[in-house]
Amino acid sequence: MADENRFDVVVIGSGPGGYVACVRAAQLGMRTACVEKHSRLGGVCLNVGCIPSKALLDSSEFYHMARERFPEHGIRLQGIELDLSAMMARKDKVVGELTENVRKLLERHKVTVFHGTGRLTAPNRVTVELSQEPGRSVVLEAGSVLLATGSEPVSVPGIPYDGRFIVSSTEALAFQEIPERLGIVGGGYIGLELGSVWHRLGSQVTVIEMLPRIAALLDAQISRALERVLRRQGFRFFLESRVLEASVENGEVQVRVQTKDGEQRLTFDRLLVAVGRRPLTRGLGLEALGVATHPKTGHILVDANYRSSVPGVYAIGDLIAGPMLAHKASAEAVACVERMAGLDSEVNYDAVPAIIYTWPEVAAVGKTEEELRDLNVPYCVGTYPFAGAGRARCMGETEGFVKVLSHASSGRLLGIHIIGPRASDIIAEGVLAMECGAKASDIGRIMHGHPTFAEALQEAARVAAACAIYGKD
Repeated sequence: MADENRFDVVVIGSGPGGYVACVRAAQLGMRTACVEKHSRLGGVCLNVGCIPSKALLDSSEFYHMARERFPEHGIRLQGIELDLSAMMARKDKVVGELTENVRKLLERHKVTVFHGTGRLTAPNRVTVELSQEPGRSVVLEAGSVLLATGSEPVSVPGIPYDGRFIVSSTEALAFQEIPERLGIVGGGYIGLELGSVWHRLGSQVTVIEMLPRIAALLDAQISRALERVLRRQGFRFFLESRVLEASVENGEVQVRVQTKDGEQRLTFDRLLVAVGRRPLTRGLGLEALGVATHPKTGHILVDANYRSSVPGVYAIGDLIAGPMLAHKASAEAVACVERMAGLDSEVNYDAVPAIIYTWPEVAAVGKTEEELRDLNVPYCVGTYPFAGAGRARCMGETEGFVKVLSHASSGRLLGIHIIGPRASDIIAEGVLAMECGAKASDIGRIMHGHPTFAEALQEAARVAAACAIYGKD
């Protein structure tokens, strides 16, 4: 085999896990290759996930504010019009710029990129069917192979995707017209965020969720508050309900729903199916090689070093257990590669932030109150409303609150949950505090700028600290 096809590490996938792994491996002196089946790097997150959805969320929020919120600030506009094609073009521009940045980053670190479909043909061998040269393949030899192919949407029996009327999140990011009636199957992060985009632009949004509450992994108090806010905004919710059947008739989606009150028939212009994602392992050759996967979820089983059951084969991100979050994949990428190099590196899974980019935003880290009760951990609760924060009052963003959970004896932080303005930014302080093993009293006494949104976190921490038996030093 030619030397140019021998590498220390071959990474399959170029998303937030894959490209970060490539860069870190190159920094540690490893000869590295990246295999990506699509023409653009960046994976789902950059191309059809995190980045385009946030671009549309920001654009739709500006449109909503111009129509609904500017007058209260003394700004009066007339003739406001929506140019959906321009909004989509801006989204595509943002995506294009960031994926190009990833290409340049890998190039700068001398990572060799192969565009094609990679498949394991031996523990240390990857065969790549080149996408730009049909019928031609190359074989790569590697000291280690890191799988970082991410995930794909879960389909639902009785709801056949057609890519036009019944769609996944990918198509819902690129509607060419605003659906008057948008149905969403699934009340999780993806459905609520995309529902927010199209609701702000004029859609009547209906969410159908099997569980008793939306965003079920959140702290229940936060979840209930989010539902109340979205209902006031105009969302419709069918909770404890499931779709029995969906079909397209005369350009409309007819949906049969089993609700707790009986069967109903609903009609939509578009139906978004957003019930979750599953590991994208198809075509990787795992079965032939004997790579062990979870019998129910399909996740690749790995040890503390991210090694699979086959020596030399590693996996990270959405392919393994845990929340399917881009920043989790990036953290695992660094830890995995550093462990390959013999360095001491780890991911603290107790300090993984989760964010929902509705408005108000939701952000959380650590345990929920329900989890602490189930674990019989003695805890204190401190809450503080944004209505009490001067900065929130100035901006007219008083919806929501901060909730701090700390140990009843030691005062150590156990969880931080936020619904409110800029929650996605405020949570960073909470993640750092939990990573450092801080107490609620530590956040309470650290000086915070005034007026800021983060003061609400400080005040909630003070309340929790006052409750703790030993919360005050």
